[in-house]
Amino acid sequence: MQPEGDLYQVIHRRRDVRAEFTGGTVDRAVLDRILAAAHAAPSVGLSQPWDFIVVTRDDTRRRFRDHVQAERSVFAAQLDGERAEKFARIKVEGILESALGIVVTYDPDRGAPAVLGRHAIADAGLYSVCLAIQNLWLAATAEGLGVGWVSFYREDFLRRLLGIPARLRPVAWLCVGPVAELAGTPDLERTGWRERLPAQAVIHYDHYSGPGNG
Repeated sequence: MQPEGDLYQVIHRRRDVRAEFTGGTVDRAVLDRILAAAHAAPSVGLSQPWDFIVVTRDDTRRRFRDHVQAERSVFAAQLDGERAEKFARIKVEGILESALGIVVTYDPDRGAPAVLGRHAIADAGLYSVCLAIQNLWLAATAEGLGVGWVSFYREDFLRRLLGIPARLRPVAWLCVGPVAELAGTPDLERTGWRERLPAQAVIHYDHYSGPGNG
């Protein structure tokens, strides 16, 4: 039996969007659907350790964009030669161009102290938050929206900016909004920064057989 194709198509269409945002708005019903999809993610011990902060204010987004640009400069200063030239051509965010931002946080106290399944793997809760992010990303892609994960920031800055309690960890700022298109090839491949490995290079059977020997 052949599997249904829609899910696989969405998985392979998904892109980390930076330059393709149109500035259009996101319908509230669509936003509610993608947030509900994120909240439907599996979590260790059913702890559901995530929160979603929807950011629409221009002044807040502008302050965050300025911080991200400063952090971009810090990273760029570490590069030289060909790497520096390639990075100069890469856009790392679409904070102001997207319709809104969604900040996803991790609350290690959610469901504590007895989080079933977390006693041996402390980061299992953090992994659960990443599953929620992936759910959100795929749901947004299915809705025809783009998502861009911004990672050029300091966690303490984002806590102060959005009033996030100290115990919570801000895991991602996701730029979300309508896009002109979803590129057929990821940005970092198009710019020559990195190439996607073939699946067979990372698949192993029964034991780890070494990089590229799956």
